[in-house]
Amino acid sequence: MKKRELNIEPFVSVLTPVYNGEEYLEECIQSVLNQSYSNWEYVIVNNYSTDRSLEIARKYAETDPRIRVHDNREFLDQMANLNHAFRQISLESEYCKVVHADDWLFTDCLTQMVKVAEEYPTVGIVSAYRLDGNKVDLDGLSYPSYFSSGRKIAREYLLHGTSYFGAPSNLLIRSDLIRKRDRVYDESYLRGDTGACFDLLKESDFGFVHKILTYTRRHDMSVTKRIADQSHAFIHGELKFQLDFGPYYLTEEEYKSRISNRVDLFYILLVRNLLQQRSRESFEQQVQIFESLGFKLRITKLLTKLIRELCLQSFKLFGFELHNIPREPSNTKCVDHEKKSIASPAMDKVLE
Repeated sequence: MKKRELNIEPFVSVLTPVYNGEEYLEECIQSVLNQSYSNWEYVIVNNYSTDRSLEIARKYAETDPRIRVHDNREFLDQMANLNHAFRQISLESEYCKVVHADDWLFTDCLTQMVKVAEEYPTVGIVSAYRLDGNKVDLDGLSYPSYFSSGRKIAREYLLHGTSYFGAPSNLLIRSDLIRKRDRVYDESYLRGDTGACFDLLKESDFGFVHKILTYTRRHDMSVTKRIADQSHAFIHGELKFQLDFGPYYLTEEEYKSRISNRVDLFYILLVRNLLQQRSRESFEQQVQIFESLGFKLRITKLLTKLIRELCLQSFKLFGFELHNIPREPSNTKCVDHEKKSIASPAMDKVLE
């Protein structure tokens, strides 16, 4: 007899990777304890924190047998720690739900997400509306559609920058898809969580709940923000997504067009950051990222974009407004606390 016929809830693994997250960790843990869904385990992975994170996690583990704490013996880089956290889920786990230490879940999050996943067996990822700071986002899918093909969702992102992934805290993933991979996230760049979605959708479909089920906190001290500011991870990610997954999801013509578009955008951001930051080190880091992806910096194109940007800034002095390029994309808070993607219609306007 099937579990559904016996009214047995599928077993869900909830994961919270935490590094020095004492300020918000209790609120996060409490949101898991408050779930209307009951058949879960909660694994808190302490990444060698130097604050009270481990103490807080252990306090809650002592009061609820469903909570267990994994204490890393050494500090792991962010993406490596997320992959390490995925390895801690139980063998009986059917679904996996990440919630980062400074985020939290609404009461019906697990109930609603599991319901959609159970209704559509080919769905590998389930998302929903989220409260991102004080704004609701990840909208756009037709209501009341709870199912979309994985290919369709991936193409919408790669062609138009439309993302329904949000952050890891926003997604429920089928555990079988996690187990069959040595690494869920590509550890070579910070936006590996979004890349993982493209990878998972090669063999699964996409579910969506038309309710606000998660909360993403916005603050300057988030781990991802600090690292991304130093590594230019978002610009890196946009090009890498096209290179890694464009050939699979796009036609040859679409792929060439999007690569050209993203390279153009990279030059614009490179010049704009140079003028705003006036940092040679930052400029060289971005060039290194660009060349590591197989591109060669073209000085003539760089100078053309530089002249263009100087002209635009001159126009602004006379009252003409520029299209703003968000310095910090916010599509995937992933890898602990990532923000929006730079692949958006607003961003594309700067290329017109």
